[in-house]
Amino acid sequence: MIFMLCGTSDARELALQIRAGGFNVLTSVVTESAAASLSEAGLGVRTGRLTADEMAAVVRELGVQAIVDASHPFAEEAHANAMAAARGTGVPYIRYERAGLVYDNHPLLHIVPSYEEAALKAKQLKGSVMLTTGGKTLGTFTSHLLGDPDVRLVARMLPRMDNMEKCSELGMEQKNIIAMQGPFSREMNEALYKHFATTVMVTKESGRTGAVDEKVQSALELGIHVILISRPEVDFGTVFDHFDGVIDALRTVQQELAL
Repeated sequence: MIFMLCGTSDARELALQIRAGGFNVLTSVVTESAAASLSEAGLGVRTGRLTADEMAAVVRELGVQAIVDASHPFAEEAHANAMAAARGTGVPYIRYERAGLVYDNHPLLHIVPSYEEAALKAKQLKGSVMLTTGGKTLGTFTSHLLGDPDVRLVARMLPRMDNMEKCSELGMEQKNIIAMQGPFSREMNEALYKHFATTVMVTKESGRTGAVDEKVQSALELGIHVILISRPEVDFGTVFDHFDGVIDALRTVQQELAL
């Protein structure tokens, strides 16, 4: 049994390929919508966040041979819990992370190391600021930007009840909320930028499959400042940016257990 944390659009395809390679796979996701997508593909799935101890209990109960972490690049807590569970149970930890993007120097591109730095940079630039960073860190931006007469803050996020409740709690006006499920085409990105007269767009560097390049390139071509939050630096140990590497590593684990 392989226990797999899924948190990106390509994690589903990786899980299917692992299963096609002859492994039993139990996927783990946070949201019901993500669980539905995996279930529709015939994959076993559990829903909800897990602590390191809870994850270790799953590993022991099911006789898990390895943990594959294909959660989102910014899911730092999930990474830490998965690595701790692997250490505590003595099973291998294998990280899959899509390759990062390399951007040419551009006068409108501002790369920052954190959400806090992104919020401060947006406050400096002012104008119509569109967030595409999700609901979890929305408070970091509202604390700096809401109430500034020179800033219009627009939040684009998944149409989930908890996101809408957070927007309400933090004082976001409904007219400044875009509740839509991506990924978005270049045409859709451009239409949204123009509709909200966007002058600053804030996003996370999560890789090509997440369509970050489309958001960034279309914004830059429209003369919009882009604040790009770089990935957290994590020492994963065994990490691959391609499916074959993950599957080969799992086969090695299987062969070692058979000895």
